Amino acid sequence: MKRDIIQIDEAKCNGCGNCIPGCPEGALQIIDGKARLVSDLFCDGLGACLGNCPQNAISVTTREAEAYDEARVLENIIKSGPNTIKAHLKHLRDHGQHEYFEQAVAILLRQGKPIPRLDEDSCVLGGCPSAQTQVIDRIPPELPSKATLQAALQTWPVQLHLLNPEASYLEKADLLIAATCVPFAFADFHNKFIKGRIPIVFCPKLDKGLDKYIEKLALIFKTRNIKSVTIVRMEVPCCGGTELIIQKSLEKAQKFMMVKVNVISIKGEII
Repeated sequence: MKRDIIQIDEAKCNGCGNCIPGCPEGALQIIDGKARLVSDLFCDGLGACLGNCPQNAISVTTREAEAYDEARVLENIIKSGPNTIKAHLKHLRDHGQHEYFEQAVAILLRQGKPIPRLDEDSCVLGGCPSAQTQVIDRIPPELPSKATLQAALQTWPVQLHLLNPEASYLEKADLLIAATCVPFAFADFHNKFIKGRIPIVFCPKLDKGLDKYIEKLALIFKTRNIKSVTIVRMEVPCCGGTELIIQKSLEKAQKFMMVKVNVISIKGEII
């Protein structure tokens, strides 16, 4: 397949090695005094190493190359320790590689590896996709003067941290697992999603103790004869952790169940 990939000008390269730390994927090595691209599989073509080369010997070109393989890359990265894992995830996040980012997080969760927090200060400043500042233009709808809204919530609490796994209403329940931001983004949340379901809410990015969440959900899946599971999450990459937590919980409970996933855009539309 043709794709973007790193190209090294051997005549310009002096083997200084400055490019190596900029490539946590391990695609570059110093061999015989020169930087070399050791595997197409490990190079995502994003060019994070370019700015580290004082000789301007590295560029991005488009050519026939093997497809980048996130699973293979992560095999090597995990061996290098938590700091390299963090650098790799940050690299994917900062370059907008949401699909690869979610693949990497899924692999780490399957292997029981902790997911590092990525420089939270930059997220606060809008550096991560979930925290990018936006203003959404809307035309206020015209509502009938006597229009009323009916809440569909029939159980409490809704936050997973507070939920009692032994609550009687969980027996043979249709569960709604919602990321915390969803009810704010999706206007018809009660009518479309809560009605007829037991809602459970958490944030896969900011909540602490996600391992305890997995344990609690696994206990519910194992003991309460759950009829169905519906997930509603936001489109931002970190919200994909909602699905991963449910997957890990089902695996821990040794339950197989079809899960319906709904993704909501920041503008409040079902994707």
